[in-house]
Amino acid sequence: MKKTQITIDIELDENHVPEKMMWNAEDGGIEKQETKAVMISVWDDKTMEALRIDLWTKDMPVDQMKMFLHQILISMSSTYELATGEEDVAAWIEQMAEEFVQKAGIRM
Repeated sequence: MKKTQITIDIELDENHVPEKMMWNAEDGGIEKQETKAVMISVWDDKTMEALRIDLWTKDMPVDQMKMFLHQILISMSSTYELATGEEDVAAWIEQMAEEFVQKAGIRM
């Protein structure tokens, strides 16, 4: 059995706010790549709930955070369709993502 690892190194300021983040994914060829935001979700099948870690650096621009969230919504649509085969619900999620662009004032 092969094992792999994805890591995120986080430098915090004196108030424990992320100042700098670097991530590594050896199998993906990613080594010490800087990022401004990270969202990790895992499923706990014992408690039947999603557990999340959302981090962003204090210098992450708001307009980029909006774009990041929009792209996550789009990817959720694709993931949902792959996992369930429900094209109609996936299309609804994608439509919601496009409405988010309008409401959040995202310039594409």
